[in-house]
Amino acid sequence: MALVGVLSPLRASMRSTAARTGAVRSFSSYLVTPKELHEALKKAPPSPISSEPRVIPLCASWFLPNDPQKRTGLDVFIEKRIPKARFFDLDKVIDKRSPYPHMLPSSKDFAAAMSELGIRREDTVVIYDSQELGIFSAPRVGWTMKVFGHPKVHILNNFKLWIEEGLPTESGNVWTIECGTYPIPEMDEDKVASFEEVREVAMDSNKEGAEGVQILDARSPGRWSGKEPEPREGLSSGHMPGSINIPFSAVLDPNTKAFLPADKLKEVFTKAGVDPSKPIISSCGTGVTACVLETALNEAQFGSPEKRKVYDGSWTEWAQRVKPSESLIQTVE
Repeated sequence: MALVGVLSPLRASMRSTAARTGAVRSFSSYLVTPKELHEALKKAPPSPISSEPRVIPLCASWFLPNDPQKRTGLDVFIEKRIPKARFFDLDKVIDKRSPYPHMLPSSKDFAAAMSELGIRREDTVVIYDSQELGIFSAPRVGWTMKVFGHPKVHILNNFKLWIEEGLPTESGNVWTIECGTYPIPEMDEDKVASFEEVREVAMDSNKEGAEGVQILDARSPGRWSGKEPEPREGLSSGHMPGSINIPFSAVLDPNTKAFLPADKLKEVFTKAGVDPSKPIISSCGTGVTACVLETALNEAQFGSPEKRKVYDGSWTEWAQRVKPSESLIQTVE
């Protein structure tokens, strides 16, 4: 089962005009502080009986398949979470027909996932990561919700600080979720880079007259250079021609594991040689931490949002689809 909760039908009486058109207090930024979320939850709690728009904390914790402690997102959600939070399973809300992990679901499947989570289109959703990782997979879920046009979505910066600040948590079995009917949205394909698009960029790398699209790679330097293996067995490491390696950890504070301030984020991208006037495609292993870079670009207001995309399949798709004769997997000696 993809989503956590005991489900029951949402009563029609809850679908009032206020629920469709009302508004809760808006956050000032895409990134939300623990204090801001705590105050918002007191004013607009995720009550199943409320017909007003609510603030919904959504846990998107996820760990790499080679995690040495064998942790799962659901494990840490049950162990400790924000009160009344719901759990988004990044391994289940995907395109299940694709051979590549974490590819975007269809609009119909996304709506079904939101319905099962009891999330309404008018709700403000604040997504957060595990205490252990700070920022990792939540930006992917936030980006997914943006792709499908959810009006009010934010990222908590972050759950580690939430706990350190002594804000409330709960643990154990989950509470009952009222299942709803989320409308089937349209996908904003302009936010998504396909294999074919990225291949064309890589083929044109360093060619005179090329558009100059920049590919950012959020994986570790070892994986990017080809000196360290990929976490998925049998997958070659290395990088796309012309790509710029910016490990996602470079945009996070090493102590708090929260996003750096906007001015520091600009420094990271500028130092790496990223040109904000040119299009940017963010990539990683499976499209998860690419969204950490995209969120950092958004927070730093670095590059035009209309010219930024995320490569959905990222390296896992790339390494399996390019042909050896094309020399599109490069390494550093």
